[in-house]
Amino acid sequence: MIKTYSYATLGQADHGWLQARHHFSFADYYNPERMRFGTLRVINDDIIKAGAGFDIHPHRNMEIITYVRQGAITHKDSKGNEGRTKAGDVQVMSAGKGIFHSEFNLENEDTKLFQIWIEPNQQDIEPKWGTHHFPKEASQTGLNLLVSGDGKAPLTIQQDAYMYAGHLEAGTVIHHPIKHQAYLLMSEGKIEIDGNILQKGDGAEIYDVSSVEITVVKAAEMIILDIPGR
Repeated sequence: MIKTYSYATLGQADHGWLQARHHFSFADYYNPERMRFGTLRVINDDIIKAGAGFDIHPHRNMEIITYVRQGAITHKDSKGNEGRTKAGDVQVMSAGKGIFHSEFNLENEDTKLFQIWIEPNQQDIEPKWGTHHFPKEASQTGLNLLVSGDGKAPLTIQQDAYMYAGHLEAGTVIHHPIKHQAYLLMSEGKIEIDGNILQKGDGAEIYDVSSVEITVVKAAEMIILDIPGR
């Protein structure tokens, strides 16, 4: 089954320096029907103004994935990790037994990103952070595996989950396998999936199926998060 959520129905927050849309309850946005999807706890669609960002703050026992869509984000943490992740690339932080970090847009343009939180399958591990450069070319064959918990992707998290992403050309039709259940995020473009139209900013829960057929109506950038239930 597929249940869609349009961008217009998402939770909203306006902090001046940060414009956010929330797919699930987060901070001041609370919707008892949108608390999580399996072990997927947070998806924030953020726009961070140039020169602004998140000051140093703590996290614990959460897998935090940042997919940058425009601009770049610069990370620093209490373990000495530091790096810049630019559009199309991904960073992953396993907060584990506890870490402090900051995230700033040091560019001269707005930074747009998806911030994704997944609950780990093991508590209090040693914190870690990593980022990876990925190809930006459009594909006609499928999405790239960027993050996983089994060591088969360039970036690893502490959960039996998989994150696929990429650009697909208009007219492309792909059949994407689903191991657990999945959440699809539209970054750009327009697709049709099981009779449903999804456009920029929309999301969809996908469950009780082993695969989905995606037809790209307008050149698209998307993410599929394949995550276990709780």
